[in-house]
Amino acid sequence: MEVFIGLSFIVLPIVLATLWVKARNKYKQCIKEYSGITDVKLEQKEIEKKVNNLKIDYREKMRIYNNLKKEIALYDEEIELVELGLYKPYFNFDTSEKYKQEILWIKEQQKKMLSKKTAIFCKQEWVVEGSKSKGKAMMNRGIRLTSRAFNNECDVLISKVTWNNIQKVEERIKRTFDAINKLNESTAIQIDTNYLDLKLRELKLTHEYKEKKQAEKEEQAEIRQQMREESKLEQEAQKALKEEEKYQKLLEKAKADVEKATGEKLLQLNEKIEALNQDLVKAHEKNQRAKSMAEQTRAGHVYVISNIGSFGENIYKIGMTRRLEPLDRVKELGDASVPFIFDVHAMIYSADAPTLEKKLHKVFENKRVNLVNNRKEFFNITLDEVEEEVKKSFKDIEFIKTIEAREYNESKLIRARNEENIKSSNFPDNI
Repeated sequence: MEVFIGLSFIVLPIVLATLWVKARNKYKQCIKEYSGITDVKLEQKEIEKKVNNLKIDYREKMRIYNNLKKEIALYDEEIELVELGLYKPYFNFDTSEKYKQEILWIKEQQKKMLSKKTAIFCKQEWVVEGSKSKGKAMMNRGIRLTSRAFNNECDVLISKVTWNNIQKVEERIKRTFDAINKLNESTAIQIDTNYLDLKLRELKLTHEYKEKKQAEKEEQAEIRQQMREESKLEQEAQKALKEEEKYQKLLEKAKADVEKATGEKLLQLNEKIEALNQDLVKAHEKNQRAKSMAEQTRAGHVYVISNIGSFGENIYKIGMTRRLEPLDRVKELGDASVPFIFDVHAMIYSADAPTLEKKLHKVFENKRVNLVNNRKEFFNITLDEVEEEVKKSFKDIEFIKTIEAREYNESKLIRARNEENIKSSNFPDNI
């Protein structure tokens, strides 16, 4: 027993010491792990801080970049402004001549401001070498140089204005105004803002004058086309009349010959008279139709055509012609202006063709291919949509749904065959 107690006194401290060492090591390990976690959190916060700083720096750099890009765009004809809005007209004159007269009036106002020295002036009086006259001479030279610099720059810019650069040109004129005034701060010479406004009005007038001239040119072309249509309709009417007169004369001659003929010849003449009667009826109907078309100035055909090889799928032209033979107009459209002929899907005769055409155009207004020029009659629609709309008024109209596109499809086949032949000719013979 005494031995056991003695051993206990020896072993117990050793066991306790061992346990204490293990506990201390575990504690150190926990402290180390906790410190590692804390370091990671601190590092994460530092990274987040850097990311936020980078975001702020990026936004600032992007702002500077966009501003520089806009600055460059003002002077580089090949770079458009980042935001290019649609131009809204400032004037509403009926003719290009009125725009021209307004431009002349604006230029006259500019000359008056220059002659009165209210366009460009000096805000203070200068004395050079004790002489006011020398100071005035120096000031006048500065004003002339400023006038020449600003006017020349404006003239060049205004002469180059187009539909897609007017905002750029306007901004450049304003920048030129600010730059010249800043350079002249030391001499107190200044371009007046009213003079700048006159230049900007001249710019807008010039732009709208060009647009009006183009619109008038297109209108005149359309009028000439209408005149050609009317002329061809008149020619067709004359041709129909001559054709009827020709068959009438042939029939009268054949009837006169019958009175003298006998036997086989009589039978042949009777057959000829029957054929001439049929031809005369057709010619008479054609003549009457031509007269009716000529008398009814609104009668004509509304056509629906496509040209998949030239314009792609689901693009249809809805137009109108007053020709006696409406397909002649379709042939003209496919002659030289496009690489392939048109497919005709509907030819609708109407006593008021312009109204029918306008009605269809209005229904599909938001599906126009060209949203700027309404004279272009192409629409991104389906044949079913057109047929549904037409049959509200013309139930018996037949629509040809098949898109033949013969020339286009044959061209595709020839091209594919040629490519295949090229591949075959390049294939090695020894394989």
